[in-house]
Order: sequence, then structure tokens, then C-alpha cells
Amino acid sequence: MLREFTNNVTRWDTLLFQRIFGWGDRRFLTRSFRLISWSANGYLYPFIALYVFIKFEATISRPFLISAFVAFPIKGLLYQFLKQSMKRDRPCEKINEVNFRVRPPDRFSFPSGHTASAFLMMVILTRFFPFLQIPALLWAATVGIARVHLGVHYPSDVLAGALLGISTAHIGILFAM
Repeated sequence: MLREFTNNVTRWDTLLFQRIFGWGDRRFLTRSFRLISWSANGYLYPFIALYVFIKFEATISRPFLISAFVAFPIKGLLYQFLKQSMKRDRPCEKINEVNFRVRPPDRFSFPSGHTASAFLMMVILTRFFPFLQIPALLWAATVGIARVHLGVHYPSDVLAGALLGISTAHIGILFAM
């Protein structure tokens, strides 16, 4: 029963991956997805924190910063644990016709760290700045789609990354309140 479930998930995961990856290597689309993917690398997060620290009063900036400073290390530890435990090969390693469109940051696929970071930041941003809900959600979701289109993650890697980011963001927020 468990084997059948796992086989079904793998089959659907591969089919959905091929559908998204199959959008083709169109120059504009691929460049856009590379840029969106890059935005979740982590380089921009310190600037967001600095902006919030400078621009907003302590009643908002302090819990925002505490949430982020607690959530990101927890996410990092859980991410590394899952990555090393699962050791899932990337689609570009497993599927013959797939070449990555962006260089993978490491060897294994599960979970998506870019997606985890994007969803973590999305939850913290929207908790303290509710008017950002729609743009932040669209950005985080697009990061996940980009990672699949670029050939470095399966959809289930992205889903796991989103759940990891959301969960650790809520831990950070609880710690700050």
C-alpha cells in the first residue's frame, strides 16, 4: 500500500515536472525565472531587514527582526537535515532529456531551499505588513515554479520547501510575540 502510494506520487511528480519544464527554453521566460529564482538566494533579505529596521518603529521592526532571526536558522538546520536524509537526485540527474537551466547550488533536490526561504519571508512580511499578502504570495509561488522550470526541482521538492518555510516562519513569529 505504501509502495503504491509512493509510486503514484512519483509518477504525478514527474508528469507535473515535465509539464512545467516543457514550457521550453524560451529566452524571456528562462531569463525571468532565473531572476525570480535569484531573488530567493538570500542576498536581498538583509536589505529588507535593514529597511524595516530603519523605516519602521520598534513595535513593528523588533518583532519582525526577531521572527526572521529565529526562523531562518531553524529553517536552515531542518533544510540541511532533510536534504542529507533524503538525498533525492535532481531531475536533471534522473531524467535523460532534462538539462538544468540554472546551476544547482548542491547535489540533492529535496526540499527546495529557495522556495523554503521565499515562503518563510512571505509569511513574516505578510504578518507584519498585511498589504503585501498578494504580491508576496505571488513572488514566493513563482520562485517555486521557477525552480521546477529551471530543471533543478520536482514539484514535491517545492511543496516541501513551501511547507518548511511556512512552518519555520510561524515558529519565528510565535517566538517574537
